Amino acid sequence: MAAPMSQTCAAMERSVRERVPPLLTDLYQFTMAYAYWRTGRHNEPAVFELFFRDNPFGGGFSLFSGLHDCLLFLRGFHLTDEDVEYLRSVLPPGTDPAFFSFLRGLDCSEVTLRSVPEGTVVFARVPLMEVSGPLAVVQLLETSLLCLVNYASLVCSNAARFRLAAGSRRKLLEMGLRRAQGPDGGLTASRYTHIGGFDLTSNVLAGYMFGIPVAGTMAHSYVTSFSSLEEVWPQTLTPANGDCDAVDPVDLVSLSRGWLGRVCQLLGAEPSKVREGELAAFVSYAIAFPRNFLAVIDSYSVSSSGLLNFCAVALALCELRYKPLGVRLDSGDLCRQSVEVRRAFKACSEHFSVPAFQSLIIVGTNNISEHCIAELNKKENEIDVVGVGTHLVTCTLQPSLGCVYKLVEVRGSPKMKLSEDPDKSTMPGRKAVYRLLDSEGHPFLDLLCLCDEPAPREGMEVRCHPLGRDRVTLTPSRVAALRQDVFSRGQITHPLRSAAEIRASVQSSLKTLHPRHKRLQDPDTYTVAVSEKLHAVLTEIRHGGGSNNNKILLGN
Repeated sequence: MAAPMSQTCAAMERSVRERVPPLLTDLYQFTMAYAYWRTGRHNEPAVFELFFRDNPFGGGFSLFSGLHDCLLFLRGFHLTDEDVEYLRSVLPPGTDPAFFSFLRGLDCSEVTLRSVPEGTVVFARVPLMEVSGPLAVVQLLETSLLCLVNYASLVCSNAARFRLAAGSRRKLLEMGLRRAQGPDGGLTASRYTHIGGFDLTSNVLAGYMFGIPVAGTMAHSYVTSFSSLEEVWPQTLTPANGDCDAVDPVDLVSLSRGWLGRVCQLLGAEPSKVREGELAAFVSYAIAFPRNFLAVIDSYSVSSSGLLNFCAVALALCELRYKPLGVRLDSGDLCRQSVEVRRAFKACSEHFSVPAFQSLIIVGTNNISEHCIAELNKKENEIDVVGVGTHLVTCTLQPSLGCVYKLVEVRGSPKMKLSEDPDKSTMPGRKAVYRLLDSEGHPFLDLLCLCDEPAPREGMEVRCHPLGRDRVTLTPSRVAALRQDVFSRGQITHPLRSAAEIRASVQSSLKTLHPRHKRLQDPDTYTVAVSEKLHAVLTEIRHGGGSNNNKILLGN
């Protein structure tokens, strides 16, 4: 059960405030802020945009995440006396003391944030967030906002790819906390992999804070800690649905040993190869959790020990009117083993007339990657739940999304970074972003326009310039404005949503995407284009005209 909503919201805001204080930034943000302040430019109205340059993992899309934390960060942004004193110690000795008084009074009361809704499918080069306000303040926000968006969007996109690879039938369990890049990376991963499509997490704190269903039973260490049945204590279990005063407890050790002989005979196994310590561990755990009995069965040998011991204890539980859950496989050929396990479950169900064995689940965990899940779908297997850790939370295929935060306007004048590398050039001016959809509701083009342009209209021709291609003319069946106002005058202006609500948005957004853009391998490239007016501004600046151009001073 998650914490109550009010407690959850308070805990998340406190968490963001503690994890992302204003000092969690690069030093050059403060040196630039000082230089702006010294020249009297700190209050000039400025606009920055946040975007990424390439879709992650060689895929055709990404998922925008992290907005929730960005909003909480903006609402709580201010420097304490301790913060300012530390900055006084690290900035050059000649820094004007009045600057520190300026810093002490900073907040985001004059900052406005327009953003794509969290959980939306997004594409490279499309501005996800527009941050406007006094130049010094919006400059200081850069690193923190990038930190909050980059990993959240990357791991959420990674989770969505795992979900696409797994299909809708299997449940996915995130279990990467021990392999994550520190506690914050682990907690962030749990939240955003759930938003991206994972069903469960092993992370207890994530369950408490975000309402994600938690799951987990035993590790191999629990199994190997037992050597004999003499170590089981207590040894008895009261039958389910019985009056404890009227029903005598049953010796589960003896009952399980009896069932073990019958299971070995049914499955043609050799009792001499069965590990007594493993049986003891299963019996002990079943006594502790008779309604949640799920055992890891590969500590020794699945076929000659683990499977037999599980079936024996599970049948004993069924006799006492409890319903066991299933098994976990963590090594070897998971597909082959799962088929063998399912075959044994069916044999026990039919031979011993125990219907509960038909619904036992099989969990597969063993350094699972996206490729492993894709291969899983090609082979015969009986795996119901897949647990993923390292490759999910560390984003093995790509360690960073590469979001950037670039200045596009100062004092109403468009600004553009020109670079010898065309991919590193930026697009000037404050913009509106529209998504154009076809007659089947699939998005096929995102259009960037200057903010003062009229919006494209459904059923009307649109002339635009796809990035890296010649001008085209097309007619959308529907047009959607992508960004909305979410923060203004120090206040969050759009309702904060729970992880479950953002997760639903992810699934809804992914459903609209055409299959050719969702392919995990060799997807079609989604088109991003600029309007004719924005294209004209770009051309003018690139050829030396426009307000972005700096005059070149020639000496005699």
